[in-house]
Amino acid sequence: MWAVIPALAVIVAMLLAGAPAFSATTATGYTIVGFNDLGMHCMDDSYEVFSILPPYNTIHAQLIDPSGHLVDNPGGITMTYEAVADPSGSINTTSAGKTNFWQHVAELFGASPPVDEGLTGSKMPGAGNTPQPMAWDGSYRWFTAEAIPLTPYDDSGAKNYYPMMHLVARDGQGNVLATSDIVLPVSDEMDCRTCHASGSPPDAEPASGWVFDPDPVRDYRLNVLLIHDDRQLGTPAYQSALVDAGYSSAGLYDTVANQGTAVLCARCHGSNALPGTGMSGIPPLTQAVHSKHAYVTDPVTGMALESSANRSACYRCHPGSETRCLRGAMGHATAADASLAIQCQDCHGSMSMVGASTRQGWFDEPTCQSCHTGTADNNSGQIRYLKAFDAPGHYRQAASDVFATNPNTPAAGISLFRFSEGHGGLQCESCHGSTHAIFPSSHGNDNIRNVQLQGHGGTLAECATCHGTQPATVDGG
Repeated sequence: MWAVIPALAVIVAMLLAGAPAFSATTATGYTIVGFNDLGMHCMDDSYEVFSILPPYNTIHAQLIDPSGHLVDNPGGITMTYEAVADPSGSINTTSAGKTNFWQHVAELFGASPPVDEGLTGSKMPGAGNTPQPMAWDGSYRWFTAEAIPLTPYDDSGAKNYYPMMHLVARDGQGNVLATSDIVLPVSDEMDCRTCHASGSPPDAEPASGWVFDPDPVRDYRLNVLLIHDDRQLGTPAYQSALVDAGYSSAGLYDTVANQGTAVLCARCHGSNALPGTGMSGIPPLTQAVHSKHAYVTDPVTGMALESSANRSACYRCHPGSETRCLRGAMGHATAADASLAIQCQDCHGSMSMVGASTRQGWFDEPTCQSCHTGTADNNSGQIRYLKAFDAPGHYRQAASDVFATNPNTPAAGISLFRFSEGHGGLQCESCHGSTHAIFPSSHGNDNIRNVQLQGHGGTLAECATCHGTQPATVDGG
């Protein structure tokens, strides 16, 4: 029942908005299953002082032919994306004037793309909403567009963390084969101001005092840099890192405030989200941030962030109390007492565990099989658990791999849901949705794709969606 309610809400909203409730299929019999890779892409709310992540949204899309088989050689088939209005009328065609990323991209990332173009060449559709090409990647059998520089502001200037794109597959003559509308989630709610804004509780106050910059975003960011200088300036490792990074020997604050150069956090603290970054002997960004803040007292709850067993500890910095990126089936599952049944820590562990020196950020992630342990007659005590751990810090081992992520995917020793595949070679995310946004989502825009495809917003599970008619057996007979 709870899986159907979000879908009904989407259908009603689409009808009220004058949009067709089901519009993803065409008479050609082709089907697009498109998705965002992460379920949420974070970006900085300003790039003037320092940057953690650039605007970097990614679309993957697989195409199923009229016989129900995954297209693994597109031939002359192409796929494009363009902005489309959601049921509220919000549309996001361009990032021009919505971020200062392009004013600082050269000093931060060593690149100089024009406005509306991202770090890998993918572009926003622009004010004219021009369809943009997607590239074919035969290794994953998907069309892809990586690093689209999308922001969470629509063309009216309103915040929308869940803007939508319209995917179109065409044959070599330009005839439309299939269409689909998907969400590209993006948030700039990632910030540090709860503790680092000038005038906050004194535990985080720089030794030289709060900056009290009139710009609240610049203010908390400068305070963060001052704390780095307070604790490290003058040490051999810090001075060497400043020189190697091309920053002022007087410190990070001087680099920004007096030299006018923005700082890339990953230049020193490496991040697997930005390959090739980091310096030897300096902890990676994930480790540095999470381990440092694990035992910090949350000024709102009065508890150490490490001890907070609910998502408010994570939302203090990650998107967030407004974005609510954990919005999929697990994120809004409820217990018998109507409380939220699954929290961030149930999959990822405590903050100190996320910040452990033995963990690879972005690579060492929970797997499906730690909770979905097998079948009715072959499981690890239950078919499904609500926590991925069978002991503190120890992920549960599954009795069966029927629901497992693929081993050594996308590289040796790594097993990530967002690169795993299953039925017919389809990516797991094609049917189940992106990480943190597993269908059905509590946000209506996420569910629109599956409402278009199968009439409801749950997991893409209706065989006739891809096969045209209901197969009699699992192998299509």
